[in-house]
Amino acid sequence: MAKTITARTLHTPDGVIDYPQIRIGEDGMVLSIEAGEANADETVLTASFLDVHIHGAVSHDVMETSASGFAEMERFLATRGVGHYLPTTVTAPIDETLRAMERIADHIESADERGGEGRATPIGIHLEGPFLSHSKRGVHHAPDLQKPDIGLFDRFHEAARGHIRLMTVAPEVPGALELIAHATSRGVRVSMGHTNALAAEAHAGIAAGASSATHTFNAMRAMDHREPGVVSVVLTDEETFAELICDGIHVAPEMVKLFARCKSADKVILVTDGMSAAGMPDGTFRLGNFDVQVKDGHATARGVLAGSVITLDRAVANFAKFTGRTVASVARAASHNPAKMLGLEERFALGVGQPANFNRFGLDGGLAETILCGKRVALREAVGRA
Repeated sequence: MAKTITARTLHTPDGVIDYPQIRIGEDGMVLSIEAGEANADETVLTASFLDVHIHGAVSHDVMETSASGFAEMERFLATRGVGHYLPTTVTAPIDETLRAMERIADHIESADERGGEGRATPIGIHLEGPFLSHSKRGVHHAPDLQKPDIGLFDRFHEAARGHIRLMTVAPEVPGALELIAHATSRGVRVSMGHTNALAAEAHAGIAAGASSATHTFNAMRAMDHREPGVVSVVLTDEETFAELICDGIHVAPEMVKLFARCKSADKVILVTDGMSAAGMPDGTFRLGNFDVQVKDGHATARGVLAGSVITLDRAVANFAKFTGRTVASVARAASHNPAKMLGLEERFALGVGQPANFNRFGLDGGLAETILCGKRVALREAVGRA
């Protein structure tokens, strides 16, 4: 039997619908969307979130976890508004990475659309490392970094059975431009990150096919007025997407405001870079094959920031707060924009014949409800402080 959900407004890539009436079939697909009559409802509906950079949550790390661990993590992500995500790797020995590729691919292929089970759905892999800059490696283990190598990438891609959708590469490292062009030719989006690139080297990366930037500002050459570096290119290139970790720790609120003034609203991508401590109290957790200490919202390993514990709904709320924008307008940075960056905007469009995947926000701008495949997901608050 069909059901109807309503709100004050529905925000889509094409505009805003006032007092929407959304009819949903028993299969969880949208049957119709129409503007209705004015009522007392003040809530706002947007698309559910897509996190393209997340290493884990609720004590589970995607490099190591089991099917049951993935399930627990996905149930948690769904309660924070995430409908889909890219399990993201961290630099590790080649054999470990190959095994992780195979195991994550197994899970993706068994996942189908898990929204009907109240779970976020994995739709591909983000390969973060090993083709990174030694000087900007951050927490990535130096001995396991590799020179950009097409043959090694193809081994990863084969082990992942074609499920790598996004890869982070430092464009200035010898061989990187050839790898970027090769990966792009195979349908993989390339993001510039963990990079010490000069401005000219960043431009070369974009010319080779790079279309995004990984956690902008973090693990990147800092801007300088004579050598503006990769950050300035990312901020000023109109076609390049740019990730941001908006937890108030990785990037100061003033820099978030500068970022928002530089980047077009349709090129901003909010991510968590979440690790296994997300949704958990302070303690020691795993990121890949090493330990991370978490205290007061800061996740560190060997004195370096090691991912975050923020959830995507909080990142959206923070970005709105820091920039003075509405949550409804910012939500696209965690939904439509990452889908467009991956070339999946049609799959994630809000419309008739599409899965009924929505987030509902209350008057205070907080996430009030997640709806996946037409079914309401009970919210669960994260323990972490970010």
